[in-house]
Amino acid sequence: MIAIAQESQFLVLIVDDEPFMRMILRHFLEREGYKIAEAQNGREALTAFKQLHPDIILLDAIMPDMDGFECCTHLELLDCSKHTPVLMITGLEDQESVDRAFAVGAIDYVTKPIHWPVLRQRVKRLIQQSQLQQKLEAVNVELQRLVTIDGLTQVANRRLFEEYLNQEWQRLKREQSPLSLILCDVDFFKLYNDTYGHRVGDRCLQEIAKAIKDIINRPADLVARYGGEEFAVILPDTDIEGAIHVAEKICHAVRILAIPHQSSQVSAYVTISAGFTTEIPQPDSDLEEMIAAADRALYEAKAAGRDGFVQNILTTQK
Repeated sequence: MIAIAQESQFLVLIVDDEPFMRMILRHFLEREGYKIAEAQNGREALTAFKQLHPDIILLDAIMPDMDGFECCTHLELLDCSKHTPVLMITGLEDQESVDRAFAVGAIDYVTKPIHWPVLRQRVKRLIQQSQLQQKLEAVNVELQRLVTIDGLTQVANRRLFEEYLNQEWQRLKREQSPLSLILCDVDFFKLYNDTYGHRVGDRCLQEIAKAIKDIINRPADLVARYGGEEFAVILPDTDIEGAIHVAEKICHAVRILAIPHQSSQVSAYVTISAGFTTEIPQPDSDLEEMIAAADRALYEAKAAGRDGFVQNILTTQK
């Protein structure tokens, strides 16, 4: 069950050009346990909203300077207003005015003279609905995160890797900027699992994933678990020199973890091999070929002795 906060925690912004109406609304809502802020016209309401971020707005429809309809239209344009319900208070009961209130973003309305038990229930209901919507959206965001994150290593999973690589490929094809892709493989990891067990192997992968993630600092870069003991790094807007620098740092970062690996044939500690390719996507170029090129480079890095990287299957660096 999703918990809803108590009324005493909620702030109501009352917007009305009549001081007497603001006063009786304030007294009524304070008795109900709400905190109150006031504005006497639409312009003041916009300023108050940006400063205070109320939980609900009680908005008079007819006011001088900027009426409730125009104010509501401006509120709709603010990103931070999407969870703030607007309850329109109006003396107008004609169909056109009601339709207009909903069209500009009001969630509900009450008419003057106000029926206080109705107002009490509508304010309470609108705030609860808003709170519930926010919590459900937070749950959905977390669910989306979970379906794109590898459960063991907490880096991106293969699904997100493929979606993001395709997205950046298309973007950089339009912009004619370089895209670099690094594929990495933990050296002799099957022997590591056979020697130390799968639980220790899982911890090893977690440490390696964290070490790689810690050196990938730009928001646009992505680290993903590509396979069992394979990782991939997508580096948008990164040329060959930049990719060499990152590949070198990845190999070094894994070495200095100094995770013992007595069954390794290249080191007393866990090491990693990497292969990468860099390309400016062209209209007739193939993303799958870019992945294959990085994979060939990784194969060459392993064939060349591991614990290092190869660029475009041509140059080996240690």
